[in-house]
Amino acid sequence: MKNRCSVDAFSSYHPLVNFLYFALVLIYSMVLMHPACLIISLITAFAYSIYLKGKKAVKFNFFVLLPMLVVTAIINPAFNHEGVTILTYLPNGNPLTLESILYGVAAATMLAAVVCWFSCYNEIMTSDKFVYLFGRIIPALSLILSMILRFVPRFKNQIKVISNAQKCVGRDVSNGSILQRARNGITILSSMITWSLENAIESADSMRSRGYGLPGRTAFSIFNLEYRDKKALTAIGVLGFCVLLGQYFGILYFRYYPTMKGHTLGIGIFFYLPFLAYAALCIVPIIINKQEEKQWKATQLNS
Repeated sequence: MKNRCSVDAFSSYHPLVNFLYFALVLIYSMVLMHPACLIISLITAFAYSIYLKGKKAVKFNFFVLLPMLVVTAIINPAFNHEGVTILTYLPNGNPLTLESILYGVAAATMLAAVVCWFSCYNEIMTSDKFVYLFGRIIPALSLILSMILRFVPRFKNQIKVISNAQKCVGRDVSNGSILQRARNGITILSSMITWSLENAIESADSMRSRGYGLPGRTAFSIFNLEYRDKKALTAIGVLGFCVLLGQYFGILYFRYYPTMKGHTLGIGIFFYLPFLAYAALCIVPIIINKQEEKQWKATQLNS
């Protein structure tokens, strides 16, 4: 299974579409603590990350995020003893409540979903898209953030290159005694700091030679708001507004302390509409990708 981001149709949409989508799903993932919303957010985040990054996402989701979810869910009831449904008492005398256990599971699910959504955000929202959106509003901050986001993966790749070079001459962190390994690690770190400083100087010289900061300087952009982008913006906006209405009227409300309580179950589409809208909002990129794949296959058959 290969990296799919290069063929992800949603990433080819206008940066405003990408940013609005991730802003809504991240905010709602952190705010909506209803169990149904948490499950929707986690499952769709897992599915989209696997679609984008393939095996890499599978390993990260199941060997990093899920263990983190379990550990977080276990830690909460050990320190949080709120709730009225007492199941038993811990050896230190504190009560173990059902509410604290379920809140720990909910908080862990929310954390895992947010981390997963951020991993998808980093794949889709590149530095050039971020600078395009916020370059004129907050030019200095947008430049710094884009350079930081670009620097982190480059730093990781460069440290692998230096580490492999040191390993060829027997001076890697896996060679020698503990003291020698520490010295080799310091040598690699020193090389990385030197590379970082040189890279910063080269970037500054390149920006200065291209006239960065001069008055009247224009910026080239390849992004145009097309008809499909407007349709996507409208769909994301409508779905996000439906979710907001559900939260405003208390349909998506859910509390864990002192007792668990949510909105009274209703009958009809109006009660389930916010949940359906939230699920549809989260799977917008997958729907777009499937539509693009279907259109591509249709054109191949016709040709």
